[in-house]
Amino acid sequence: MARAIKYMVDENGDKTSVLVPIRTWEKINQEYSKLQNKLKVLTGINEGLSEVKEARKSGKKLQTLKEFLRESNS
Repeated sequence: MARAIKYMVDENGDKTSVLVPIRTWEKINQEYSKLQNKLKVLTGINEGLSEVKEARKSGKKLQTLKEFLRESNS
């Protein structure tokens, strides 16, 4: 059975640190990494949509999917 989470407190009884079992910590880190990757993808999509919106406003010609794929295969 995994040990319980333990809190360290200061002289006033305020929590200052936490001690968690290694498996719990590894799970937390895994989830954190997944969330970081998700945030990166969603931020990229948001930036891309903003770029398209600005390009449409200014009349700037955007790269087509075919051009993008050709460029990325080079």
